[in-house]
Amino acid sequence: MLKQMKYFQAVVQAGSFSAAAEQCFISQSAISQQVQALERELGVTLLKRENRKFSLTPAGEYFYRQSILLMADLDRLTRETKRIAQGEDFALRIGYSKVFGGTEFQQAVAAFTAKYPDIPIDMKNGNHEDLYDLLRTNQVDLVLNDQRRAFSDEYVNTVLTVQECAIEISARNPIASLAYVNAGDLRNTPCILVASKEQQDTEQAYYQEIYGIESEVLFAETLEEARLLVVSGRGFLPIEGGTTPDQFAETIARRPLYRNGKPFTRNYCAFWKADNSGYYIETFAEILKAQFNK
Repeated sequence: MLKQMKYFQAVVQAGSFSAAAEQCFISQSAISQQVQALERELGVTLLKRENRKFSLTPAGEYFYRQSILLMADLDRLTRETKRIAQGEDFALRIGYSKVFGGTEFQQAVAAFTAKYPDIPIDMKNGNHEDLYDLLRTNQVDLVLNDQRRAFSDEYVNTVLTVQECAIEISARNPIASLAYVNAGDLRNTPCILVASKEQQDTEQAYYQEIYGIESEVLFAETLEEARLLVVSGRGFLPIEGGTTPDQFAETIARRPLYRNGKPFTRNYCAFWKADNSGYYIETFAEILKAQFNK
């Protein structure tokens, strides 16, 4: 049936039996016989024939659409089977947000490598726009990132968690005594952002426009560097996810961040291209989501 299905699709796409036969390198009578055989096997009429023209019956329209989807799934199944068989040549490329403070990503990496020790993971971190560009240009297979755009059908968009945003500030700072902090309370305290030099302007604009941050902005290249600035009393750090690491537990206070009397929340998602979906990518996403659901 698979070969007959391909011939049927060729006829529909070409718009004629003769053109389809030429494309498939068989005779017109042979391709016609294959389509008729497919109809007999299904027990339905797929094409309504009128002289030298034809049109799809309702059953034919349904079968054509579903057969296209089936062939796409079959192609993907074939590719993934070959890729799994050649696992030693495959590396899973993951991007993750450099400002996410949780441990779920590290735990997912550990769980994946324990299950698939022969599949190496190449990891890159970056700000939101860095990760989007890496995914868009096929430099990574999957990213853990915050949602700043409307979801696109070009990508698989899996919401992993909805996190309340917070700030980390020196435990010595009087602001640390508050149960929560409004963005306006921080206008005289520098804001520390983790960003590459290329993304500094973008990140600063985002936190000013979306969070309402009004204060001076300082930049750090890494999350650890930013926390050292917090410990030294240089400013506050917007942070999402997880808890403050043990090495900073006594020197850094984490407080919920509010704006207009309401807490900020952010969606954190696993994103990957819909046309690059595969066994290992989907498996890692499942493991990652399981970590967030613990």
